[in-house]
Formats: sequence, C-alpha cells, structure tokens
Amino acid sequence: MAEDSDLERTEPASSRRLEQAREDGRVPNSRELSAFMVLLAGVSILWMMGGWFAQQAKQLLRHGLSFGRDQAFDSHALSNAFLSLSVEAMVLLAPLFLVAVVGALAGPLMLGGVVFSSKALAPDFNRINPLSGLKRIFSVQGPAELVKSVLKALLVGSVVYWVVAHQQGALFALLSQPLERSVISFVDILLFAMLALVSGVALIAAIDVPFQLWQYHSKLRMTKEEVRQEHKEQEGDPQVKGRIRSQQREMARRRMMADVPKADVVVTNPTHFAVALKYDSGQMGAPQVIAKGINLVAQNIRELAAAHEVPLLEAPPLARALYRHCDIGEQIPAALYSAVAEVMAYVYQLQQALAGDALPPQAPQALPVPAELDPGVFPAEAVGV
Repeated sequence: MAEDSDLERTEPASSRRLEQAREDGRVPNSRELSAFMVLLAGVSILWMMGGWFAQQAKQLLRHGLSFGRDQAFDSHALSNAFLSLSVEAMVLLAPLFLVAVVGALAGPLMLGGVVFSSKALAPDFNRINPLSGLKRIFSVQGPAELVKSVLKALLVGSVVYWVVAHQQGALFALLSQPLERSVISFVDILLFAMLALVSGVALIAAIDVPFQLWQYHSKLRMTKEEVRQEHKEQEGDPQVKGRIRSQQREMARRRMMADVPKADVVVTNPTHFAVALKYDSGQMGAPQVIAKGINLVAQNIRELAAAHEVPLLEAPPLARALYRHCDIGEQIPAALYSAVAEVMAYVYQLQQALAGDALPPQAPQALPVPAELDPGVFPAEAVGV
C-alpha cells in the first residue's frame, strides 16, 4: 500500500519541474483568452478610430461603385481599378490586422509569459498517432472540451441573436439611408455587436483560464518517489555526501597533523585534549591554533609533537578553553592573552635552558583562564570514549 501511494501523483509540481516544462515549451494556454484579447483589441481600435474607419469605408465604397464608360470596355482599366481598391482595403484593414496580432500574442503572454523553446518546434509524431488521438477523444479532456465548445456556441449564438433582434430596425434602416449615413450607422451597429460579443467571450475566458491552469498543474503533479528523486539529484545522495564529508575531514586532519611539528607548544588536558599553538611576532598579532583534537586525535598530536621535540604543557583549563573557542587557523581570543603569554614565556625559557643559557624553568601553574571560557567538562563527542 505504501508503494502504491508513492506512485500516485499527489504532490504539486516543484519549481524545477515547472522550469523544465517551460524549457520544453509547455506552458498554460487558453484559446478563449486569446480570442477575448483579439476581440477586445478590435473593439478598442474601432472605438478609437471609428470615425476614420467610416470615412475610409465611405470613400472605398464610392470608389468601388463608380466607374466610367472607358473602364467598362477596358480590361486593363478594370484590373488597375481592382488593384487600387485592394490597396485601399488593405490600408483600411491594416490597423485591425495589427491589433489582432497584438491581441493574439498578448493572451499567451499573460498566462504563460515569454517562452522561447526549440523543443516545441521539433516534430512530434505522437500527435498524428491514431491511438493517441483516440485516447485524447475518450479521455476526461475530450468530453470537457466538447461541453465547453457546446456552451461557447450557445453563448455566442445567444449574443448574436440578441444583437440582431435588438438592432433589427437599424439594420433595415440602412437600406433607405444615404451612403454616408449608412456607413456611419453600420460602424455603430458593428461596434455594438462586438461589444456584446466581447462580453460573452469574456465570460467564457473567465471560466476557461482557471480550468486551463488547474489542468496544466494537474498534468505536472509528481509522485512522492519523483519528489524524493529530484531532491536527491539537487542536494546529492546523502551517502555520497557523507563519504565526501568524511574524506574532506580526513584531508583536513592530515593537513593539520602536518603542521604539528611547526608548533611552538602543545597544551594538553593531559589525555582528552591537545591544542598546538604557534606564534610568529613578525606575521601574527597573537598566537594561532594550528592543530587541535580530542581523545585519539589528541594522542596522535602529543606523539607527533614529542617525536619532533615540541614542548608539551599540561594545562587542562586552558586546553579546554582553546579547544572550545578557537578553530584551526584562528588567533586566540583576547581573553586568553594573559594565560597564553605565560605559556609562551615558559616555552622561551625552556628553549634557553635547552641551549644551556639558563636553568630549567618551572611549568606555569593556575593560568588565568576566565571561568566563562572553560567548559569544565568534556564535550559531548568525548563522552563515553
């Protein structure tokens, strides 16, 4: 049962899956929204330029319905007149074509944004597969599209019937009006009809857009296994990441151990902690921690330091404070300056004694380590080891 639930598409699409769909050219799209935007653009241009359209249409009709005797018997004159009328008609319809193109592009942009994908242009033979076509027909989407088409036809038909019934008198009046007046009246009727049609299509688009968004996100839903697999691909396999972290820690430990022979002193707990310090007055503002460790690592540090004749100083509070509050490569905190200064003075005196220039010094006792810096207990990782 758990495996079955993992294979059900119950999870919403991730941002990565949505981005991959956009790269493939799959974005939400509503033909009803595009139709609405085209009609709205047409109504807008008629509303703003209705007078100019009426004037141009009147001149086009006058030019097309008037011809002389020579044109009636000259085929070249008729072809020239037809060409001239065609150019005038194209000039008249050019603004409508332009806003129609803008409206057709605005619909998809509003819903899916700007998408450039070569994959969408690649041939997809599955679209012409009869079996795939039958699956689409008998799927849930097929009846839904059929119902939507029937409702759209009924709505548009009702709007057209209402416009014709409402403007019946004005339509018949066009036959008895002068040319100039009839053109203006026809533009008004056309504008009224398009406003009514736009209202009906707007209602269809308002229903279709949420449906298309729901359908788009439903198709991209993921199973729990797909979510886990995607998370693993993005974040990396936990086992692989664990091995990488382990290798990184081992490499860092090796580099740290290579620096132990360069230390000036190793402060110990004496068995649980070991912190190696180095101080170069020409390059460092304060002594620096170059290696540290607990338990087995601390033992290795002590053994390596002894092998290279690096002084060992047993100072449990200072060792615990340095281990807890200093990372490798960091300088000691200011609160430990006094304690570490005594340690470095001891190391200097010890070097003098080994050189035969002084008596062996006494190891410092009761170093001034602030109580708030001394944990006083072993860290959690040292317990039970």
